[in-house]
Amino acid sequence: MDIIKAIRTTKKPLIMGVLNVTPNSFSDGGQHNEINKAIKRIKEMEEEGADIIDIGGESTGPNSKNISLEDEYQRVIPILRAALKITKLPISIDTYKAKIAEESLKLGAQMINDVTALRGNSKMAKIVAKYQVPIILMYSKDNSARTTLQEKHYKNVIKTIKEFLTKQIKFAREADIKNSQIIIDPGMGNFISKIPKYSFEILNRLEELKKLGYPICIGASRKSFIGGPMNERDLKGQIISAIAYLNGAGIIRTHDVKGTKNILEQL
Repeated sequence: MDIIKAIRTTKKPLIMGVLNVTPNSFSDGGQHNEINKAIKRIKEMEEEGADIIDIGGESTGPNSKNISLEDEYQRVIPILRAALKITKLPISIDTYKAKIAEESLKLGAQMINDVTALRGNSKMAKIVAKYQVPIILMYSKDNSARTTLQEKHYKNVIKTIKEFLTKQIKFAREADIKNSQIIIDPGMGNFISKIPKYSFEILNRLEELKKLGYPICIGASRKSFIGGPMNERDLKGQIISAIAYLNGAGIIRTHDVKGTKNILEQL
């Protein structure tokens, strides 16, 4: 699949199914970090209507900790190898580490999802340019891949995000990443602020980000700004996915593939 072309030509957003292969993810840590469990979930997401699988080996939520390159490799690469044998869906790798990205792309991954927007590793941009794959550049209030519970305040949250993404897009282009490879993500939840209103404001003003001219990915799934206990967030997340689509999102990144697919089919 040509992911960028599919985003631009398909009426509904592409659904990116989340596969956390970590023991400590905030929402589903330890559920899919063994090969057989991961493969089972990939098959489920494919049947439920996922368009892309996003594999991540390092939790980046509040209170999470850095892991070594070797630990991330051992979590991600064996599962990626197995996944490539059982699905034809394009696979994205959620990493900011250049060596993980390069090894994954060599094996056949087709996309990189970088929560640091190329700030986390100086070599990442050149690798993405070399393999000519799509790259998601995400806004975060924090300089590292770790987000915090800071109550950051904004005079104009969309202006701040646009300025950040414009800067990182310029950096990407100077590293020979093509415009056609770039997808933008405004961030959600604690990547923006512990204060929920800013995430909702972003959803409401998504059309303003479309003016940058790049496909938009929204990853609100199960984040704390949605409110309520974890087992009640998927239904609310479906509503957020619908709003994101109506306001211009091209990719919805979600743990709840089935529910997201169902609600988008109603629109």
